Amino acid sequence: MPPFYPKPPFPKQQQPMPGVTAAMQPRPDHGESSYKGAGRLKGLSALITGGDSGIGRAVAIAYAREGADLLISYLDEHDDAAEVKALIEQEGRKAVLVPGDLQRADHCRAVVQKAVEEFGGIDILVNNAAHQATFSDIGDISDEEWELTFRVNIHAMFYLTKAAVPHMKPGSAIVNTASVNSDMPNPSLLAYATTKGAIQNFTAGLAQMLAEKGIRANAVAPGPIWTPLIPSTMKEDTVSNFGKNTPMQRAGQPAELATAYVMLADPLSSYTSGTTVAVTGGRPFI
Repeated sequence: MPPFYPKPPFPKQQQPMPGVTAAMQPRPDHGESSYKGAGRLKGLSALITGGDSGIGRAVAIAYAREGADLLISYLDEHDDAAEVKALIEQEGRKAVLVPGDLQRADHCRAVVQKAVEEFGGIDILVNNAAHQATFSDIGDISDEEWELTFRVNIHAMFYLTKAAVPHMKPGSAIVNTASVNSDMPNPSLLAYATTKGAIQNFTAGLAQMLAEKGIRANAVAPGPIWTPLIPSTMKEDTVSNFGKNTPMQRAGQPAELATAYVMLADPLSSYTSGTTVAVTGGRPFI
């Protein structure tokens, strides 16, 4: 049976962006105790962006327990990243941490090059890092904020993918984090939602482009998930009731997405490409 997960209301809380795991109440579940591996990714190497916390941390734990070595790209949340590194190494897998800002194309290329140096290639690329902020009026969104959201969420995905593909063999996989906002945009997340729609289109086109190389590309579209982005980018009342409007009446935990990312990375999913797997707590994804 799955573990019992808390339902809102949560304690009112806010953090500076981009937020840290330790300050969250309740603390998110990333599968630290619950995820059991079965060797589905044994001997493979994966590059995960935003792997220090939230969904990325859950994916890192799952991939390590499935037998993969990991490079974790993150901004500057060093304590969170160190926790993930320790969890990966507990599984006897290699963990490489690379901090830095994915807005910069040269840093994206350096992250990929580091993975190639450490692992000899890249079998799985998980483009998960994201920026979001909430605004009630379009006039409140500065040009700089709009451009930042696109640079982190979609431009970096392009730079990383372009750099990684030459180092990926047939059978490799790319998994991009889209969102329920891809098809059902929240107006208060206008910039973020717009980039998530772009990610879904990018993934669908990429899958067709890379098919002849034997590389698969898919996306996961999470609904409301309890990660540090929430208390660091939303109002206290929104945070307190986060996820209440889903059929399950709660936010999802990062651990609940891990199996989708494992399935899409698994070489046995060899005919699955160009799709989006929605993990939304029962909310329809159209």
